[in-house]
Amino acid sequence: MSAGGYVAAEVPYTGLTKDQLLECAYQPMWVRIRCILLVVYWTSWLTMLAGAITLVLVTPKCSVADPLEWWQISPIYQVYPLSYQDSSHPPDGVGDIPGIESRLDYIKDLGVGAIWLSPIYKSPMKDSGYDIQDFRDIAPVFGTMDDFHSLSKAVHKRGIKLVLDFVPNHSSNLHEWFQKSVKREVPYADYYIWADAKGFGTEATPIPPNNWRSVFGGSAWEWNQERRQFYLHQFLKEQPDLNYRNPLVLEEMKNVMQFWLDQGVDGFRLDAVAHLFEDEDLRDEMVKDEDATDEYSQLDHKYTFNLPEVLDVLREFRIVLDKNSENATKIMMTEAYMPVEKLMAYYGNKSHPIAHFPLNFALISASQKNITAQSIYTAVSTWMNNLPKGAWPNWVIGNHDNSRAATRFGAELVDAINMIALLLPGTPVTYNGEEIGMEDADVSWEQTKDTAGINAGPKKYKQFSRDPERTPMQWDAGINAGFSNANQTWLPVNTNYKTLNVESQLNEKWSHIKVYKQLTEARKTEAIMNGGLDIHILEDSVLVYTRVREGFPGYVVVVNFAPDTVTVDITNLAHMPNESSVYTFSTTYAHSFTAKKRISNSAVVLPGKGGLVLTFVPDFPKEVISL
Repeated sequence: MSAGGYVAAEVPYTGLTKDQLLECAYQPMWVRIRCILLVVYWTSWLTMLAGAITLVLVTPKCSVADPLEWWQISPIYQVYPLSYQDSSHPPDGVGDIPGIESRLDYIKDLGVGAIWLSPIYKSPMKDSGYDIQDFRDIAPVFGTMDDFHSLSKAVHKRGIKLVLDFVPNHSSNLHEWFQKSVKREVPYADYYIWADAKGFGTEATPIPPNNWRSVFGGSAWEWNQERRQFYLHQFLKEQPDLNYRNPLVLEEMKNVMQFWLDQGVDGFRLDAVAHLFEDEDLRDEMVKDEDATDEYSQLDHKYTFNLPEVLDVLREFRIVLDKNSENATKIMMTEAYMPVEKLMAYYGNKSHPIAHFPLNFALISASQKNITAQSIYTAVSTWMNNLPKGAWPNWVIGNHDNSRAATRFGAELVDAINMIALLLPGTPVTYNGEEIGMEDADVSWEQTKDTAGINAGPKKYKQFSRDPERTPMQWDAGINAGFSNANQTWLPVNTNYKTLNVESQLNEKWSHIKVYKQLTEARKTEAIMNGGLDIHILEDSVLVYTRVREGFPGYVVVVNFAPDTVTVDITNLAHMPNESSVYTFSTTYAHSFTAKKRISNSAVVLPGKGGLVLTFVPDFPKEVISL
């Protein structure tokens, strides 16, 4: 029988029962060593009594894997600063940097390895900080540069890495560069994309150069009366696009990146990178769907999205990061929503690496429609099958731009989806609040802050507003969920905070957050860090996959997407041992949980929308050495 990565010979007596040997597989290394020594001791003593000259050894049966880097081991935890914790005196109802620092012990206890902060730069906040007025300064609403340095020191003291949002596509129209560009001051005249009017209509109204649309609706061109030209903005008119065909712009942004690396950050998430270049000839884009609900989706963005030059600029950014990676890797995650087959180019290749990983939104896309075992299977297998050799996967189930996972997948599936994402090969990225199953809040028109919703108007704002997934973190059942003592928070707190919050879940015997913490602990095991993946669909509604590495305990993740209880047989999964060797590791919080309870391989019972993680000693060929 194999146990804990070691294979034992059949002996008359070992001092440990078969089940005790199996239990050794789930203990710390020093306990496993003690088990091994006991086996050797009893085996040697008894064989000597019998006059035997053969010593039976318990021998390791595992290969040594290359050590993983920090960004590959633990989840990356996205913090949305506006909504994480207000520490102001007096409180202003807005999250800030000292507030984040006050919650670092909580973050550490979750088992995550890095924090990614959404923008904290100086900004007029037309797009919640993604309109940056000064790339090298902190927005007063969040604090000061001293606050940032304090946070950085505190983060690293706890062994956590710090990743910042980096917004290369555009600045605020209040940025010094843009103000000087309007005046055609050298060298800033061409820092942005300017174009003459196509003509002039009635009352001398300037006509935009082409039909390009903004992501947020309307024309992507805005007339500047002082310069007498249009400037391009693929997002808000307050977010003019930078001109990367001007090499000075690239150098400026590389210098910005270096500035923050000098402040001690460990990497960046690069925002909206597929928008960095546009067609030089400013050709009109073809209409692909006149009936699309939003104007942007009506066009085929052949000339404004994912142009080949994008990868060249991203490669330049990667070079900056690599030059700063002598002591520890500085990572680059890129954001771009596109088909998986095209997104793989953002990894680059071995000789010219680009992103450490492009963020993978396949699970988010799968949750926008009818969620089934097949849709999740397709999302996972498509990514893994297209992954370049040597590239590292990642899994995102939510962020500040999409409805919360509990709203999209359903509250009853939150734990099961975390099981899937956290135990797959690669790095999971968790949006703050997903660890407790936070849901979208109801935000009225009067309370709406997101410009995407405001631009849509009071009748359609709910279709476009991202405010519901950005509401304050729910810490406890006190005033404003423990987020702020202000009379009013910048966005309303979800009304379910009295029952759905961190404090109550930590005090419960079994909860979303306890499932999450158990999963982050499992990520430290060899099977999850370096094991293979074998994924299947059973009984139409059940997704199952195994993570196995020879010589170490393995894991099975089983999730039922049907509303009714299902019983499945997993005996035919690769390396599945006999029934006495399979035990529960975790279940979704709504269902009873008994740690290390034996499970029958041939009859695994899954409640409706329930998930289960099993651990087992994989069945590999045995090896006994006799001396």
